[in-house]
Amino acid sequence: MSAILVKEVTFSYDQSVNALEGVSFSIEEGSYTTIVGHNGSGKSTVAKLVAGLLERNEGEIFVDGILLNDENLQEIRSRIGIVFQNPDNQFIGSTVRDDIAFGLENHCVPQCEMDGIIEAYAKKVSMVEYLDKEPTHLSGGQKQRVAIAGVLAMKPKILIFDEATSMLDPQGKKEIKQVIMDLHKESGLTIVSITHDIEEVCNSDYVIAMHEGHVVKTCKPEELFADEKKLKEIQLDLPFTVKFANALAKQGVKVEKEMQMEGMVDALCQLRLNK
Repeated sequence: MSAILVKEVTFSYDQSVNALEGVSFSIEEGSYTTIVGHNGSGKSTVAKLVAGLLERNEGEIFVDGILLNDENLQEIRSRIGIVFQNPDNQFIGSTVRDDIAFGLENHCVPQCEMDGIIEAYAKKVSMVEYLDKEPTHLSGGQKQRVAIAGVLAMKPKILIFDEATSMLDPQGKKEIKQVIMDLHKESGLTIVSITHDIEEVCNSDYVIAMHEGHVVKTCKPEELFADEKKLKEIQLDLPFTVKFANALAKQGVKVEKEMQMEGMVDALCQLRLNK
């Protein structure tokens, strides 16, 4: 079953130029899908349309089998959690605990249940020891992990990361990528990551490549990386790990494909190489 089905969707911000034109794709339930493209490709617009933050001009969007429209907008939003780009803009509470509690309070979760829920989801993102800390004392990666915990506490079926690592330092990016991968392995959530980071694509099940408001390719990551001509056309490059594996192959050293797809530079240090 498709967790998200987008059919011939067109959208324009100012009615003069379409930000999206005839976009169609399907995201499988329980999958980890990256939507990749350079700035202005339309990928973040897609995320906002799926979450009902923008209204499409044409086409249909189905979330969990339900057609997105004004009548069921709140029901759709209850099934989707979004982690945005800037972690500083997502904090509401004066402490980590208060921030995770905010959504639960709005949904009238009893206080006797709330503490257990907060601790459980803080633990999922390794932030239990920071529950009584002020957000200003946290690193960018830690702030983003708190944002993820707050979204997870609402128990969405679909989790969307909208450029969630783009404003983080290398350590913060590594932390959040690991959280995303762990969530994918441990939960039944459908995960959609909007990104321009080609390295992140390596870890996903599927990739949707966008360019100038169109979907140009929907496939597995290795299929996209095998089409270097298409990558150049849409102004993307191969991940470093794949480039390195290709260079080794030219020297007669074979790198196992699953290691090429790891997307972590440090994984290269642990490669099992076969002459």
